[in-house]
Amino acid sequence: MNYIQLTFTANLELTEIIAANLMEEGFEGIEDIDGFTKTYIKEDEYNDIAVKVIFDKYNLQFHTLILQDRNWNAEWEANFQPVQVGDFVSIRASFHPALPATRHDIIINPKMSFGTGHHATTWLMMRQMQEINFNEKAVIDFGTGTGILAILAEKLGASSIIAIDNDDNCIDNAKENIDINNCSKIRLLKDEMVSGDAEIILANINKNIILANLKIIAETSTKGGLVLFSGLLKEDYYDILDGMSVYNLHQIKYQEKDNWISILCQTL
Repeated sequence: MNYIQLTFTANLELTEIIAANLMEEGFEGIEDIDGFTKTYIKEDEYNDIAVKVIFDKYNLQFHTLILQDRNWNAEWEANFQPVQVGDFVSIRASFHPALPATRHDIIINPKMSFGTGHHATTWLMMRQMQEINFNEKAVIDFGTGTGILAILAEKLGASSIIAIDNDDNCIDNAKENIDINNCSKIRLLKDEMVSGDAEIILANINKNIILANLKIIAETSTKGGLVLFSGLLKEDYYDILDGMSVYNLHQIKYQEKDNWISILCQTL
């Protein structure tokens, strides 16, 4: 099946808004390359009128390109470069050789799922995960995407991981990546947030979904458990902080990169 690649450029806040609108129209993945945002949709699902309405509203231009099905893997090979978080972890596609001098090597064949390590929020999550003790911990990865954070959690010693997403493409892609990385402790669920007892919760999504699920996140986190949030812009910080205070989530650490932030907190 052919895909349409749509490319545009905007400031970070507007990019988030437009991306959310495009996802409602069926677009399946987003990546940032050299200052441009690219997103994808199956050719037979593309609605040119609806897309024009979105971009006309913000007086922005966009460009489209048809990607032939036979060229899709080549497109990723041309654009998807390995990522390193210091000497902690490297993320690469299966067609890349392993990178030297990193403690953990993760293979991600991204296809149409978000979470390749290139985006600042995924990088921030992994950077903060480096400082967390996952050994023998029960983990929930809320909004797993490609499964990258769940895979890293297993490599860091987690005893069990529930990886959750409500998108079929993400579930299929995460399963493939979990298998490629020989993971055996990850249970993949197509669902909204689940309740239970988690010692560590990873939530790299966006402000609205995090705020809508803060109550169940707090209830699912064990007392003293850790919750790591990202998918957030700097201007989202105080909204998230206010919500955390309602549910007794105490901030431990804050980090930022390229106007994006991550917040590590603990359940009181």
